[in-house]
Amino acid sequence: MNEEYDVIVLGTGLTECILSGIMSVKGKKVLHMDRNSYYGAESASITPLEDLYKRFSLPGSPPESMGRGRDWNVDLIPKFLMANGQLVRMLLITQVTRYLDFKVIEGSFVYKKGSIYKVPSTEAEALASNLMGLFEKRRFRKFLVFIANFDENDPTTMEGVDPKVTTMRDVYKKFDLGQDVIDFTGHALALYRTDEYLDQPCLDTINRIKLYSESLARYGKSPYLYPLYGLGELPQGFARLSAIYGGTYMLNKPVEEIVMENGKVVGVKSEGEIARCKQLICDPSYVTDRVTKTGQVIRVICIMNHPIKNTSDANSCQIIIPQNQVNRKHDIYVCMISYAHNVAAQGKYIAIASTTVETGDPEKEIKPALDLLEPVEQKFVSISDQYGPVDLGAESQIFISRSYDATTHFETTCDDIKDIYKRMTGADFDFAEMERKKNDIFGDAGDQ
Repeated sequence: MNEEYDVIVLGTGLTECILSGIMSVKGKKVLHMDRNSYYGAESASITPLEDLYKRFSLPGSPPESMGRGRDWNVDLIPKFLMANGQLVRMLLITQVTRYLDFKVIEGSFVYKKGSIYKVPSTEAEALASNLMGLFEKRRFRKFLVFIANFDENDPTTMEGVDPKVTTMRDVYKKFDLGQDVIDFTGHALALYRTDEYLDQPCLDTINRIKLYSESLARYGKSPYLYPLYGLGELPQGFARLSAIYGGTYMLNKPVEEIVMENGKVVGVKSEGEIARCKQLICDPSYVTDRVTKTGQVIRVICIMNHPIKNTSDANSCQIIIPQNQVNRKHDIYVCMISYAHNVAAQGKYIAIASTTVETGDPEKEIKPALDLLEPVEQKFVSISDQYGPVDLGAESQIFISRSYDATTHFETTCDDIKDIYKRMTGADFDFAEMERKKNDIFGDAGDQ
């Protein structure tokens, strides 16, 4: 192991595996290590079901009614992929899609006054929705047409809105949209976690709603995709990509020390040997002295023998509970998948509720979501601290990822990946450059 590498990566969470793949594609010599014997780190999928019981220290073994333990692949951190989002672009460009199969999530729902409603995201759905009254529907339809036509390079599409100055609050006012419509637009379409966006310039929100609509247009049922056999397949796909480009992987590898000289990383010590490097990427658990706690997330994994009520018996869906509906500062999220995705035994459903912790009683905070899921056969509750780096890594050349947040999509994770990439290389992440480098090795075979 006494070799010199350009980059050493510690931890096989999705962020680390994608960066490892990207750096390998760029021609860097990469060594990737994890103290665990499995891929995914804190974003792993747990199989068989017996291991999930052990992980959460539940007594006994799963009842026979749960089916075969090996039929289960349970994500510890639930997320969906936006069909037109950044992660899907990364998967297509790197051709990691050749290792994965996806299914479209069947519906996206939003919570209003104790009930759930399908999120309208097209003009036709808006006109048919029970979320709004007749006049509100017309105003919302005009708003959607405005968003669809909006082009930041063409002032004739802006209707007097300055994308860099006009706040989103003012845009909502322009179309005379009421509070409930603002709630589901900001939280279920633009996917903001809080209402801070209302007083920011509107361009980011407009682009987020466009992303939702374009993602929805690809497959029709919802804008979200999910990989068969669980999210644990994603880090493994990028690990294979790194290996194709010469990356070296070592699981079950304890990390004894990160070796520093003059305040800069020079290597990693494991089992008495030192592998030298110029840069280090890792998750927060490997450098507890270089991270700061940024909050907490509660996640409750619920096993059920039925789909969620009022979702038209969907085998998969997302539900967003906007903060205002339950007097909170952060939204509550529910992801549901099932046996249809090869992650549960026949006839079983897995719903995972998550939110950012705000009080000393997190389980009470998440109750509005759990009430939608009753009856639940078994639940597994985790409360995780979230961490972020205390510095940008410019001096130490140690680049630390952020803990996964409560959101049900990977857009924030992709933002973190692009941020680390820029700090490491000094350049913005360029999708087109990745495509060119991939074609050098694969040829112009096109996307799978």
